[in-house]
Amino acid sequence: MTLSWNIALRFLRDGRSQTLLIIGGVAVGAAVIVFITALVDGLQGNIVQRTLGTQPHIVVSAPDLLPLAPPVPPATVDLRATDARPQRLRSINNWPGLLGVLQHLPGVRAASPMVSGPAFAQRGTAVRAIAVLGIIPRRYVQVIPLQQDMVRGSFTVGASQVLVGTRLAQDLGLRVGDKLRVQGASGGSQVFDVAGIFSLGVRDLDERYVYMGLKPAQSLLALPGGATEIDLTVARIFDAQAIAQRIAALTGLKSESWMSTNSQLLNALRSQSLSSALIRFFVGLSVAFGIASVLAVSVVQRTREIGILRAMGATRGRVLAVFLYEGAAVGFAGSALGALAGTAMVWVFNHYGPGLFYVPVPPALVLEAVALATLAGIAAAALPALRAARLDPVVAIRYV
Repeated sequence: MTLSWNIALRFLRDGRSQTLLIIGGVAVGAAVIVFITALVDGLQGNIVQRTLGTQPHIVVSAPDLLPLAPPVPPATVDLRATDARPQRLRSINNWPGLLGVLQHLPGVRAASPMVSGPAFAQRGTAVRAIAVLGIIPRRYVQVIPLQQDMVRGSFTVGASQVLVGTRLAQDLGLRVGDKLRVQGASGGSQVFDVAGIFSLGVRDLDERYVYMGLKPAQSLLALPGGATEIDLTVARIFDAQAIAQRIAALTGLKSESWMSTNSQLLNALRSQSLSSALIRFFVGLSVAFGIASVLAVSVVQRTREIGILRAMGATRGRVLAVFLYEGAAVGFAGSALGALAGTAMVWVFNHYGPGLFYVPVPPALVLEAVALATLAGIAAAALPALRAARLDPVVAIRYV
């Protein structure tokens, strides 16, 4: 093996210009792979964070009410026109026990109960339709980091403190410390202190959401001791649909993941991933063809040397190893340089680019790019190496 490696390095040094050109080509390909992959992953992470940062990954709620129509006898054609049953606010049965089960399911990172429903916010003569969200703060922030979205005041939710969105605060002329009357759909009302103002970055949510403690929300919505939903966040966001289906099968409750409620977002993310994979594939293919073409020319140029090696007793396997080592060497050297260049391009983008989002470069991506380029170099060298190994030493020496 040492002899084959030394011969491979000697061949690469003798054809220095060809070696530098192919290493440069591999470096460009590896840099493109690292930069494009990191850019797409950073873009996807930014989109997911902005979109899913204001909603849980999975929402578990009571099943929809079905029409109260009597079943028809067997072998009977049902010609009745049945109206859909109106849905009303309902609590999940035994939600504290269910909460303890859900938060320990594999893949679930955190769970938080919530009671939500329609209400009216009033200040003076101004009235706005709002959505009341009753939460347990210490649990809710593990699902939705609402404390990071506070623009004024503090993240304080209790029996008499509420949080309102920036748009609602602007419409009602609210400031931190002002009083706000909230009236539930059942007729009950309560006056709260505005403890803080948040901005989720979504106009409709900032106009309608009012966060308060779980118990006052239960009182306003006439659901004492109830919870209308349990919000979950999962460790891997693309596992949300499978986990939601498992929860629905285990509990019989309605379980919706972000993947089912944001189908257009999911399609966009999958399209981006497919585009990135295609770019990596075709760039890697072009790199492999470049290495193969250079080594094929090298075999022709080194025919006499190969014949001498075979005449001196070098086996076909040793000749084969020489050119495989060449492919591995140029693949590794080029990919290592390219990975450094790609990382430098990402650094420039993060510090001197448009600043729209941050692009991380995980070490696994760099190692993957180097490994793939090295394997591509070995694979590309296979055909030229086989051709070199099959050369008849007598013919090679005589006719060259």
